[in-house]
Amino acid sequence: MWIRDRSTPVPPGPPAVVPAVREYIQRSGPGWRPAPGARVVAASGKPADEARRLAADLGLTYDAGPAKPGDVELIARAGQAGGPESYELTVQDHKATVTAPEAAGLFYGTRTVVQAVRGGGGLPEGVIKDAPDRPQRGLNLDTARKHFTADWIEARLRELADLKLNQLGLHFSDDQGFRIESSSHPEVVSPQHLTKAELRRIVTLASDLHITVVPEIDSPGHLGAVIAARPALQLRDAGGTAARGAVDIGNPESARVVDDLLREFAPLFPGPWFHLGSDEYRALMSRDPQTTYPRLAQLARRRFGPQGRVQDLATAWLNDRAAVVRGLGKTPKAWNDGFFTGGVVTPDKSIEVEYWTGKEIGARRPQDYLNEGRTVVNLNDEYLYYVLGEPNDFRYPTGERIYGAWSPPVLRGTGPVPPNVPTGPDRVPGGRLAVWCDRADAQSPEQVAAGIRLPLAAVSQRLWDPRPPRLSWADFSALAGRVRR
Repeated sequence: MWIRDRSTPVPPGPPAVVPAVREYIQRSGPGWRPAPGARVVAASGKPADEARRLAADLGLTYDAGPAKPGDVELIARAGQAGGPESYELTVQDHKATVTAPEAAGLFYGTRTVVQAVRGGGGLPEGVIKDAPDRPQRGLNLDTARKHFTADWIEARLRELADLKLNQLGLHFSDDQGFRIESSSHPEVVSPQHLTKAELRRIVTLASDLHITVVPEIDSPGHLGAVIAARPALQLRDAGGTAARGAVDIGNPESARVVDDLLREFAPLFPGPWFHLGSDEYRALMSRDPQTTYPRLAQLARRRFGPQGRVQDLATAWLNDRAAVVRGLGKTPKAWNDGFFTGGVVTPDKSIEVEYWTGKEIGARRPQDYLNEGRTVVNLNDEYLYYVLGEPNDFRYPTGERIYGAWSPPVLRGTGPVPPNVPTGPDRVPGGRLAVWCDRADAQSPEQVAAGIRLPLAAVSQRLWDPRPPRLSWADFSALAGRVRR
């Protein structure tokens, strides 16, 4: 349905795509359209895989070549400058050529081709040089509080891929549910869950689309689904009152169960990260943890000396879980309110900080983590938290607000960290829009998909190009509608 008369020239100017290309060198000529007889050409291996996908998207045929006028050719060029996700797209003499050092760059080049055809009928004459500013770009999805089907998740993966987003975080364990089949602890799994076969299908599709799926098993808080099956693990205060969702970190069995789950699930996710949560542990949300949880305080002093406190036990828990996933070949991540200062035990520097809030007790500024030399990923709850039902003063984020006011250095609230604080891609490697299902029935899966469509497009733009957006919001949102799948 995309095939047109090749004689109609494509107007000059940068192609209309989301995210916008970083550099376009205009040349005179007719450009390229998918005309009758056009093929997608590539040699064997990864280029051929990407070429077949592009051919299917445009309704063309795939061929091993050689390329001729009218074709799109994909070429892998090891060592080409720009980084693993970069590509160059040259349109000359009625032919389009995508070159890239790695398969991810070839794929992103094909996304530019597809969007340019959807939005404007073809590609203008000239050269595009394109690459993302930030290496981590994506969506975080709470499947623990609300079950999403494999088909729904796969549709989101395709949407992410079209926007050149490369990460899907899966928060699949919380107080309300544990949503993936488990063989090590089947007793904790909720009736509605993904089977491992479905998970493998999701992970395979993600890999094909150059998206990394990041699993999260949050601990030592947010473990209500585990506690429901293993009530002896629940933390209780001095008066015997249960701490909702919190396991007793002084009980060795708590660590054993969580580590069993980490070891079971890590091999199912081939990406480099495993998220350990570590946020909102009830013992540390108390004004006086030592008095409220005297048994934990006593254990802390026994383990770490007279200065030991409950926060040291929690930090040691985080470090121990980080050691488990590092031993499984993963880089650990944790939420910022799981990191504490002034204790006997220091959080391991290898753990990536995922900064979401500055509202917790003893809140620390994002620059404090950066000045410690830590890597900080942006999930600023002011802009990037899509919380179902809008509890606790949350409001559904809008694409317009993200597009106009948010950027990677805006880690907390509405202002960026001070300019003397390092916030380049090596220190703030990106961010994710986050869907949290606190009031699971407030929206249907279809409403969630519709609600995050424009925020995802805005996040894509702001993480791909560090410059202020060129288009007005009205023009950008209209374009996002034209080029969407």
